[in-house]
Amino acid sequence: MNTSSSSSLRSYVVIPARLGSTRLGRKMLLAETGRTLIEHTHAAARQARKPRGVIVATDSTDIAEIIQDAGGNAMLTSPDCASGTDRVAEVAASLPEADILVNLQGDEPEMAASAVDQVIELLEQNPQMPMATLATPLRSAEQLANPACVKVVFDEAGRALYFSRSQIPFVREAEDMDLAADPPLFYQHLGIYAYRRDFLLELASWAPSRMELAERLEQLRVLERGHSIAVGVTAHNSSGIDTPEDYAQFVNRWRQAA
Repeated sequence: MNTSSSSSLRSYVVIPARLGSTRLGRKMLLAETGRTLIEHTHAAARQARKPRGVIVATDSTDIAEIIQDAGGNAMLTSPDCASGTDRVAEVAASLPEADILVNLQGDEPEMAASAVDQVIELLEQNPQMPMATLATPLRSAEQLANPACVKVVFDEAGRALYFSRSQIPFVREAEDMDLAADPPLFYQHLGIYAYRRDFLLELASWAPSRMELAERLEQLRVLERGHSIAVGVTAHNSSGIDTPEDYAQFVNRWRQAA
């Protein structure tokens, strides 16, 4: 990680890492590769050039000790945090010097360092935008139909219109659905966000919105409040680890690349 970034905006990556998980218990501590899942994500984030630091925000002393033993920074956050966004906001409150906070989920071990830099650059280059995220072209019919794969549509200026677990846009005539279209018609949302610090602290104070609760997607709270989210497009694809099958596939990819 390059701590001498030339940018005038000071950015930090915060990795929320909750020990409990409904679908894959204690997944942050899984270590079939010889390294825990949270260590993989932390190590990937530290390769980014722009952030001045990487902090793991966790409710677990076990996770905090693992990161500290690996030479990283960890902060114990309240066990009452309802979401990863709340955990990142708690860290942001203790970092008055920060301009931009990047929220990288702890179960995203394959998120490229370039993606971290790109989402920061979106806010650097668009001073009117309070928040940014990334998307990648979606070419798989199976993923398009998969509710675990979040889709996003955005306008010509790159501002998010909506996020959904359903297929968006919906193609009325099946013969018109071209997954190979260029430019692509469908985009998968990637699990990474950048926020301006003041906006993040405000966001964390808002009650969950109706669409957010229906889709179980926190970013909809921002759109329902009338705020914009910048969406950057990347060829890089990364998926979170939510199930035993996801983790097994990650381990297999890691072994093949080793």
